[in-house]
Amino acid sequence: MSIYENWLGMAYTKDGGTAPQLWEKYLPLEQAVYEELLITKTNLVEGTVAELSERFHMPVEFVCGFIDGINDCLDEQIDLESLEENSKVKIGFVFENLYKKMVDYKAAHLYDLPQWENVIDAAGRRDLYYEQKKSGTIVKDAQPGRNDPCPCSSGKKYKKCCGA
Repeated sequence: MSIYENWLGMAYTKDGGTAPQLWEKYLPLEQAVYEELLITKTNLVEGTVAELSERFHMPVEFVCGFIDGINDCLDEQIDLESLEENSKVKIGFVFENLYKKMVDYKAAHLYDLPQWENVIDAAGRRDLYYEQKKSGTIVKDAQPGRNDPCPCSSGKKYKKCCGA
């Protein structure tokens, strides 16, 4: 089994649910990684999976889970299926994209970290927050009323034209 398959087996049950005991262990370790990255303003982390496991004091499966969580906002996505302990990884990202990803995941324990002040000012974080929230909002055009002019420009009322 690959490290990624081990991670999925640990994090999720066979029926698609989550394993709460694992998340209780994982989330504080994940938060510590983000705190370190934000304090040091490090947006590029390189090394083998085993080295990152040692550096961040977490099992290799947790490193894989961390990468899985942010993989789609990395400069270069990582093939998670092929990861082994001696696989070299390059985790490069833009802090703004990472912040928006945390908002998208509704991970308030991460996007509310005080260490963000070192990287993005309060106004910038507020703007990123609302930008991300708006990106998921679908705005439908207002339907014309029965007696409004038809939007097809025929000159007829909507009810006698396209609304018939």
